[in-house]
Amino acid sequence: MTSSPAGNKLPNINGLRDSNPRHSLGYRVQHRARTVIASVVVAMLVFAGTAAAATWLDVDSVVQHQKVNVIGQGSVSDEPTIIDPNSGKPIEILLLGQDSRDGEGNQAIGGDMTGNHQADTAMVLQISADRSSINLVSIPRDSLVDVPQCTTSKGTIPAQYGVMFNSIFAGAYQTGGDLASAASCTLNAVNSLTGLNIQNFIVVDFAGLVKMIDAVGGVDICVPQDIDDPYSTLQLSKGMQHLDGTQATQYARTRYTLGDGSDTARTTRQQYLIKQLMSEALSKNLFTDTAQLYQLAKSALESLNISEGMADTAALVGLAMSLKNFSMSHLYTQTVPVVAAPSDPNRSVWADNADEVWAKMREGKTLFESTETDTSASDSDSTTDGGSTDSQGTDGNSSEQTQSTETPDATTGLITRADGTLIDPNTGGTVDPEDGSIHDATTGQYIGIADRYLNATVCAVPAKN
Repeated sequence: MTSSPAGNKLPNINGLRDSNPRHSLGYRVQHRARTVIASVVVAMLVFAGTAAAATWLDVDSVVQHQKVNVIGQGSVSDEPTIIDPNSGKPIEILLLGQDSRDGEGNQAIGGDMTGNHQADTAMVLQISADRSSINLVSIPRDSLVDVPQCTTSKGTIPAQYGVMFNSIFAGAYQTGGDLASAASCTLNAVNSLTGLNIQNFIVVDFAGLVKMIDAVGGVDICVPQDIDDPYSTLQLSKGMQHLDGTQATQYARTRYTLGDGSDTARTTRQQYLIKQLMSEALSKNLFTDTAQLYQLAKSALESLNISEGMADTAALVGLAMSLKNFSMSHLYTQTVPVVAAPSDPNRSVWADNADEVWAKMREGKTLFESTETDTSASDSDSTTDGGSTDSQGTDGNSSEQTQSTETPDATTGLITRADGTLIDPNTGGTVDPEDGSIHDATTGQYIGIADRYLNATVCAVPAKN
């Protein structure tokens, strides 16, 4: 760990109470919208029915068992802040996907990382004040950032400059020896970097994700090309495939055998998986099937480690009830804009306009406005960069600047130019007709997947009602 250079002011540690944090080499990112969000949002959407008296105590015992203490520091309070679904204010949660091979379930996914604890995924989830929309912003694990001093269960880590984002979680876990240290230090760093005041977190690992997907009965994924990945051992043929939990998680991790082999491209597939999983859960109308609802909710909760402020069964039920009519067209995803790090082309730093994303969330606004009035036609366009459509391209243009005045196709959600070029109306990015990947019009960087186009054209299947 590196300490602050002599004479330099430490990165801010008090969120909105401090000045903007100093970022090494400017702002950066590569979107890593990982499948943890599927576990979290689906759990919320299907949890309401478990409030029945016959299951309340059982569910509450699971909630309390999965609770993780929060270590107060900087912008993070040592007094649990219980979520209030009736507050009339946005609810913000830091979602962390832990890349660990500890345990048989995690080892089955592939790779040899036993004993290692990395924050393979980090996303900020914001549920709007009226509970009608959800913002989801991913922070790439390889982006270089400056972070404040960190207090763990067994010692203090000095402020650090120009470190990979996922090292915050790993370093704190190594020093403190527990999830509370890793998650609390990461939460404080995110507040420092974004100016938000997030007080709760949720952590999930690969084994938890597998259980979540299996609980909903698997998920349909359009595979645009044959997959034979020696790392994850995943083998799939081109076409629409129904994957179980292990296969779907391996799909989310497959890198070198799909697209250009980049991590950025992989994150777009993970976003696509999230959307497909949520659509699968919602299509089952689980609110009318108490038994299946209970099993899915319990499985989801057993797959998550939640901060003290989330570990309140009544609050979770209330939040789920407020989200039971949530529409997929109001799920907005975004990757923090990034550029390649001058010091290392394999790393990124947050772009100068990255704070525009966080500013919207600080004001409780949606990341971008829908370009369509038909809810069913806007589903995929509201989610991007890792399975959906970004509201902001990597060239730094905001959604207001990139949205086209042309009319998107009602089926695919895309605009077709006179020369046949496919355009995503939210980002202004070009879409590859072979695999539905969205690329920034200026840089060519992967920024999302046009999932409606992918499903309806590449795999030619009708959308679920």
